[in-house]
Order: sequence, then C-alpha cells, then structure tokens
Amino acid sequence: MTGNACCGPRREKTGQRPPLLHLAAPRRPSPAARKPREQVTLPGGVFAMGDAFAEGYHADAERPVREVRVRPFRIDATAVTNADFAAFADATGYTTEAERFGSSYVFHLLLAPGAEAAVLGRLPQAPWWLGVRGASWRAPEGPGSGVDDRPDHPVVHVSHNDALAYCAWAGTRLPTEAEWEYAARGGAEGLRYPWGNELTPGGREMCNIWRGTFPTRSSRPGGRTGTVPVTAYEPNGFGLHNVSGNVWEWCADWFAPGERLIRGGSYLCHASYCNRYRVAARSHNTPDSSTGHGGFRCATDLPHSSPQEGTRP
Repeated sequence: MTGNACCGPRREKTGQRPPLLHLAAPRRPSPAARKPREQVTLPGGVFAMGDAFAEGYHADAERPVREVRVRPFRIDATAVTNADFAAFADATGYTTEAERFGSSYVFHLLLAPGAEAAVLGRLPQAPWWLGVRGASWRAPEGPGSGVDDRPDHPVVHVSHNDALAYCAWAGTRLPTEAEWEYAARGGAEGLRYPWGNELTPGGREMCNIWRGTFPTRSSRPGGRTGTVPVTAYEPNGFGLHNVSGNVWEWCADWFAPGERLIRGGSYLCHASYCNRYRVAARSHNTPDSSTGHGGFRCATDLPHSSPQEGTRP
C-alpha cells in the first residue's frame, strides 16, 4: 500500500491484481432478493458548477465556475448502506477487492481492540492511516469488528470496481460528477455547502466531519468518530442526506488517467488539512483502492434519457 492526498490512501501501483474469487454479478436482482432503495427524481437543467469562493485546492481544478446542463435522472437519497451491500453480497457471492487483496485502510483511532497484530504499517505522509490485514466492508475496523450493529450506516472499504459491480446487480449506475454536484446543491446555486454558506448555522451541526484536533483528538462525546447512519442529518433541498461528510462517494468520471473521482468529503475532513466537504470540492483515488471512509450512492437514467452532459474530460 502507498499514499495519496490526505483524502484517500491508495494501493501500490505494482500491477498486482487480486485473485478472481467470485463469479460475475447478475445484471439485475430478483424481486425477492432486494428491496429497491429510495431514489429522488430530479428535473435536470442548467446549473453553475464549481467553486464560487476560490477556496479549493488548485490541483483539484474546481474552477472556473461554469454553466453545465444535466438531463433528468434519479439518484439515491442516501449512500448505499451495509444492509444494502450485504443483500448484494449474499445474493451473488461477490467478494470485494479489499477482501481479495486481504487488506484495506483503517483510521488509527478506529482500529478494533486486539487487532494490533493485523497492522501492516502506517503511511509516512499520513500516519493516521493504517494498512490492516483483514479490514473490509464486513470488518471495517479490522479483525474483530463487524457491521451487524450498524445496518443503516454507509458501506465502506468498497472500491470503484466494487461499486460498479453493485450497480450492475441493482440495475443502476454511478452518478456522473455533474449529476452528483447538481444533486448535492439541492436546487440552490453559489453556496459553499448544501444548506448555505455557514458551516454551523445558528450553532447547528449539519454534517459528519471531524470535530476536535485532527488527527489525535475528537471532541465528540466519548471521543467518538467514524460513520453515522445515512439519514443522521437533515436532507438538502432535493431530499438527499449526507452529501457533505460521512463518507466519500465514488462518481463515474475519471479525474485523470488511472484516477476516479470521489465527492463529498468524509468524517475525517477538517478545515486544518482537508477542506473538501464543500459542495464544489473534488478528490480522487485509483479504482481498486478502498478505505474506511469511502462509499457510494447510485443513479438511474429516466426513460428516454442518457448519462449527463457537462462532465470534465
């Protein structure tokens, strides 16, 4: 394993591929296998995409602000949950890339008790990330952890390739970057966050990001950190929950050769090092990488519609 920008550690570019231990997932679930997720139908149209405050990192290319048109589409109201992904894995026998590689990245304060022997190392440039043997969506904090007590939390430790496999089974797809930002803005334009320009309007907490001194001390009750339920915070103007914070979400687009886009920030974002929970913020990772703060939500074409215009090259 090796490092990326602070937002997403990545796997080493060694050419190694995990062993193929699963059969191809079916294109559609049986009606009995999966309850359809709640999706919001959006009208599409032209919106102003990009950073209107010039607050983004130059390398992230959030500017210039420009008009982009998206066609009508549907998008999940929440990120895909552990329960959703479990239904997919149970129905298909799918094993994620983290399971096949045998490891994934875990935030150091979340390592499961007794899992110290599974730590493969720390990232020199981001020592709060631990490579942990056995970490996966089933064991988010490493050996000894599980998700039975958090079925409504977002699934994590899923790669872009894993997200595509889930979408193929569910009859959905990943949103384009333009769709994602249009949906995240909730019908408002020129705002810093989905709810406005203040992070905590009237002192209200609006999203799940880091509170305290990063990366050593969380100021939340009991020092808690990590994911929260996918509906933990009030939705935006379109009815979408947690498009800022909680988990990074994969998009369909490429950021650069070998790098897929991620959007939304996570529970580890903090103004001191990663101001990427703004609605225009963008980051990236390799398609086979997985982390304890990375998930996704799905989109669906409407009849007589097709994937959206306006995505970046």
